[in-house]
Amino acid sequence: MKKVTSLKKNDDFRTVYRAHRSRANRYFVMYILENGLSYNRLGISVSKKVGNSVVRHRLTRLIREAFRLHRDRFNSGLDLVVVVKASANPGKESNEKPLKCADVERNLLHLGRLHRILSDTADRQE
Repeated sequence: MKKVTSLKKNDDFRTVYRAHRSRANRYFVMYILENGLSYNRLGISVSKKVGNSVVRHRLTRLIREAFRLHRDRFNSGLDLVVVVKASANPGKESNEKPLKCADVERNLLHLGRLHRILSDTADRQE
């Protein structure tokens, strides 16, 4: 199993944010920027507003795994930053259930389609 290359430095995140190329859906905001490399790098940002550390790390793991499973569908040479919205964790008082892996995959691919960074052959498979 090949690991996902991550964005780790604050300067890398800021550079992607400054590009102002973002799309959002109900649970995530995705920022993209071309990086000039032959592979993609993924950065994930989950604030404390989303939940405690268990919830935040679970969502981070789900996003990383969903990206790993579909990495060949994304165009290469991009820096992607996924920001998790507070709505991703509905809380105890809500009737909604927590996000599952399939929900994360669906929303991540939706953002890829909005950005038009998914390969054409992959879109026909759905």
